[in-house]
Amino acid sequence: MTASAHALELLKVAAAAADSKAGEDLVAIDVSNPLPLADIFLIVTGRSERNVVAIAGEIEDKLIEAGYKPLRREGRAEGRWVLVDFGDLVVHVFHEEERVYYSLERLWKDCPVIPIELSSARATDEAEAKISVEIDAAE
Repeated sequence: MTASAHALELLKVAAAAADSKAGEDLVAIDVSNPLPLADIFLIVTGRSERNVVAIAGEIEDKLIEAGYKPLRREGRAEGRWVLVDFGDLVVHVFHEEERVYYSLERLWKDCPVIPIELSSARATDEAEAKISVEIDAAE
């Protein structure tokens, strides 16, 4: 089983939004096989609590603009690990220290990584940012 086209579309919007707010180390993991409730985890790093909240807020705003509503969100008040659940896509925005400590990539290492190719959304207008997302067939 692989991530649905709907989940990949959510990922494109979320990745562009994270990149526009200086999100770093974007990693998308296809968790559709072991998890029945989600297809993709998007993991993003922010440099400070304020940056973590800004990244999560931008992702949520852009997905709402695109017609997708979050099912739940947690951690916004602390700004260390914000989780926003859009059903097929679950976004984890971590402060650097929490990302290293919780190491979700290690926990889900048996799941395929979905390559995210950003064409510098920060350097161009967001509408012109081209995001290419494909499932890595090699895994």
